Amino acid sequence: MNSLEQAEDLKAFERRLTEYVSCLQPLLVICVSLLRLVSVILIVVSVCTATGAWNWLIDPDTQKVSFFSSLWNHPFFTISCITLIALFFAGIHKRVVAPSIIAARCRTVLAEYNMSCDDTGKLILKPRPNIQ
Repeated sequence: MNSLEQAEDLKAFERRLTEYVSCLQPLLVICVSLLRLVSVILIVVSVCTATGAWNWLIDPDTQKVSFFSSLWNHPFFTISCITLIALFFAGIHKRVVAPSIIAARCRTVLAEYNMSCDDTGKLILKPRPNIQ
């Protein structure tokens, strides 16, 4: 295969990759705004849980009563902890990293061919290693 045919194949692959990524753009806009919302929710619930845990741990009555009575006396911590656990069981941590999965997988495959791609699907050709 000569270099002209290789260049045409690369251009066809790049066109297909950019077409695929551009088809995801409307979905990506929705996903990015949803991702920001999910991230904010996760951060807020985590901070509430940490604050509630601190208040729960420094309370002198915590050592004197049973575990469930202690949780009953600190509803802020209990509710935020249950919410955080429910969010993790719902898969919120997966949604935070989901948008970069396609680009990362393409980069992994393309690395074997001394190539990479940006977030829009444009190919990045890397220099060939010198083999002696």
